[in-house]
Amino acid sequence: MSLTRLRSIPSRPSPPADFYAFLLQTCLRTENVSAGRSIHAHVVKAGLHLGVYLVNNIINLYAKFGFFTDAHNVFDGMHLKNAFSWNTLLSMYAKGGMIGRANKVFVEMPQRDSVSWTTMIVGLNLTGEFERAVVVFLEMVRTGVPPSQFTFTNVLSSCAALEALDVGRKVHSFVAKLGLSGVVAVANSLINMYGKSGDVETAKAVFDMMRLRSVSSWNSMISMYSQSGRMDLAQDQFDEMTDRNIVTWNAIIAGYNQNNLNQEALEFFLRMLKEQSVVPDNFTLTSALSACAFLGLLRVGKQIHSRIVRTEMPCHGQVGNALISMYSKSGGVAIARRVVEQTMASDLNVISFTALLEGYVKLGDLHPAREIFDLMNYRDVVAWTAMIVGYVQNGFNSEAMDLFRLMIDNGPKPNHYTLAAILSVCSSLASLDHGKQIHCRAIRSTGLSVSVSNALITMYARSGSIAGAKTVFDQICQSKETVSWTSMIIALAQHGLGEEAIVLFEKMISTGVRPDHITYVGVISACTHAGLVEKGRHYFQQMQTKYMIQPTQSHYSCMIDLFARAGLTQDAQEFIKTMPVEPDAIAWGSLLAACKVQKDADLAKVAAERLLAIDPVNSGAYSALANVYSACGRWDDAAKIWKLMKDKRVKKDQGFSWTHIKNKVHVFGVDDGLHPQRDAIYQMAAKLWKEIKKAGFVPDTQSVLHDIDEELKEQLLSHHSEKLAIAFGLISTPENTTLRIMKNLRVCKDCHSAIKFISKIVGREIIVRDATRFHHFRYGFCSCKDFWLRPKRTMLSGEGNIGKEDSPTSNVMTFYLSTTINLLFTGNLSLAGIGLKQNELLQGGSSKLGHGRGIRDTQHRACGCCYLALIPSRSSETDQTMRYKTQPIEEETGQVEVETYLPLVTVGPRRHDVGEEEKIYHHL
Repeated sequence: MSLTRLRSIPSRPSPPADFYAFLLQTCLRTENVSAGRSIHAHVVKAGLHLGVYLVNNIINLYAKFGFFTDAHNVFDGMHLKNAFSWNTLLSMYAKGGMIGRANKVFVEMPQRDSVSWTTMIVGLNLTGEFERAVVVFLEMVRTGVPPSQFTFTNVLSSCAALEALDVGRKVHSFVAKLGLSGVVAVANSLINMYGKSGDVETAKAVFDMMRLRSVSSWNSMISMYSQSGRMDLAQDQFDEMTDRNIVTWNAIIAGYNQNNLNQEALEFFLRMLKEQSVVPDNFTLTSALSACAFLGLLRVGKQIHSRIVRTEMPCHGQVGNALISMYSKSGGVAIARRVVEQTMASDLNVISFTALLEGYVKLGDLHPAREIFDLMNYRDVVAWTAMIVGYVQNGFNSEAMDLFRLMIDNGPKPNHYTLAAILSVCSSLASLDHGKQIHCRAIRSTGLSVSVSNALITMYARSGSIAGAKTVFDQICQSKETVSWTSMIIALAQHGLGEEAIVLFEKMISTGVRPDHITYVGVISACTHAGLVEKGRHYFQQMQTKYMIQPTQSHYSCMIDLFARAGLTQDAQEFIKTMPVEPDAIAWGSLLAACKVQKDADLAKVAAERLLAIDPVNSGAYSALANVYSACGRWDDAAKIWKLMKDKRVKKDQGFSWTHIKNKVHVFGVDDGLHPQRDAIYQMAAKLWKEIKKAGFVPDTQSVLHDIDEELKEQLLSHHSEKLAIAFGLISTPENTTLRIMKNLRVCKDCHSAIKFISKIVGREIIVRDATRFHHFRYGFCSCKDFWLRPKRTMLSGEGNIGKEDSPTSNVMTFYLSTTINLLFTGNLSLAGIGLKQNELLQGGSSKLGHGRGIRDTQHRACGCCYLALIPSRSSETDQTMRYKTQPIEEETGQVEVETYLPLVTVGPRRHDVGEEEKIYHHL
């Protein structure tokens, strides 16, 4: 509005000050700041700038237009100020978000009325300082200034934001005391406060007592019921309303959407369009698009998008972000990317970015997601964490670690979700040093939350430090939740500490923590690694009967693995027949691995066929079946499998091992010649090979299933990737330090036996993490007790049921071969016609071996422990590593298939060196 137009306004019969005040208010209504400045100049020229009323209007004009400095200068030039002058300046700063200056004005005020206190409360609410707002209200009451209805509506909003129900009730009593309960605005604020604080009944009572209700009253009730999950009551309130506005529709649609009733949300959105009583706004469309995203309704989402385009609604802000989320979650990532390009990626919020990232994660293409991430103007900790998690989920561990370092240098402070995500990277890489650094950072910054502690347990366990995992578990100060117990149980199981895992599980139950389905996966796995078949059966039944947990595919696979590893393939087959679901690839893989150990070619063929039906390109299935055929001497069948694998272009998984030395990852393959220190590595490998053979190690050349010379077989075995990694570790680390080796496949029998000898010779602990579990090698022993190497147990005449777990009170002798190999016999059982009794065996008897077919005699004279493994009472003193060979032996009772063994070394009180040429076969 120009000054000429203002002059054309008819003058009123009023003093000049009132006339200029009227002009200033007209400028304010018409948003004409230049005209307002002209009027200010006329006021000064006319000498009216000393009048308080007129100057207050000038201050209000500048304050409302955002010219804070001009307003304050006019205020400072006033010779006389009244309460309105101070309150206008206070309101300018408080509502402008400058709460510090507002507080300074508030302190300097000579007199504070109800408007002053209320203005201060309003300003604190706007800046989110709700606790201070309540404190200011209490101070107002103490000074004796009576609150107005506006004071109550604002302080009740503070209580609602804080969910401070006790304070809200006291404010309510004050409202009733002043007789303001019938004021609609105050009653609406009470309903809102009680609703957000969780007291639905009192909110309903306030609503019922209202004589007059506004649309806001009904909307507050609908929002309250929606937030408490009572959409039935919310819909009842909605149906009772006669006058609905856009807020009403938004409340009911958003309520259904937020309570995951997205189909109902879309039905109400459609009903709203049909009634045509109101026009959808940004909030309506955001809720409708969110419902489409959750339901994956791409077609419906496109229709809503077309409506947005037809009605020329701006496609940015919350609507644009909702569109991006909808397309990303509904399979339209390409369209989502175009929306990003049209609406500018810099305006993308973290929710939409996370949805878009999730869409790219499903496609396995994170490069576009990173491009958008780099273009974002505001990247909070959630956006950084989402990008890191995206890398982790797709196996880009190096990129995740690099982005985390960039976040430390230039981004926001990581929260516990970020630390938990990056700890999973350390777990995957088994990078103990990096994990320890992040552990320290967590202690210094965010502290050890439960999620970080759980991630640390997994990191330490997967990096080979079960002691570190135990320490973190014991230091969890808060009450340990199910995830914490489960993480520790799984860690113990993976490290071969099945008995400890079971004890911890029982302790968990005794403390009242309820196990979940993952906990039972962990405890059954612990039974699997420890060979506790009956315990595993018990927990599988307990899960269903006591805790009503229905078995999942993972539980069934664990049970099949339990039977298979124990050599109970018949039990595994019977279990499969009773399963309500088809076994998955993991289950058939476990059964196939057991067939490989037990040389059961027929069952191996069935398991391989079923596995390949599920996963046709599973190279492990072809390799395992071919190896079973080769081990059984069926070379033609093995050749057919290899040819079939070649014809189908299935590529065999390459085995490799890696280790972390001085913050670098060193990777080795079989016969690897690419490492810069290859000469020193092969020299150390040759030295170790020579020394362990002198100590009695005999290479398992039978595991090399190729028709080549024995010498070449030994050379291949000596250059396995884990042996090269160990050799490199020995030349690159100080003495007595622990070596940690990771392998992508299962460690072979020969390497397992060799590493036991190496650990004894070099005097170091060697921790190997293969695809199945951890192996801790110390002093010639392995933590797995060689359970996974156990051959199929054979029942002799008079023995109990194979597969039953040993009882301390039963008449059972358990022999050990660095593991628990259960051979049941009575005290006077004749061993292959020798007549050695149990006590003679322990005292050390002569080598009275009879001559069975295919058995060579020996020139050595040794105790019974050289031919049989020790009983449990001696297992802690001495150990044997033996190879087995099953041969039929003629006895008086007929031909019985028993296991014959070759003693390789005795570590302990006695030691017998056996030359390689003197392969001693004996039988039971």
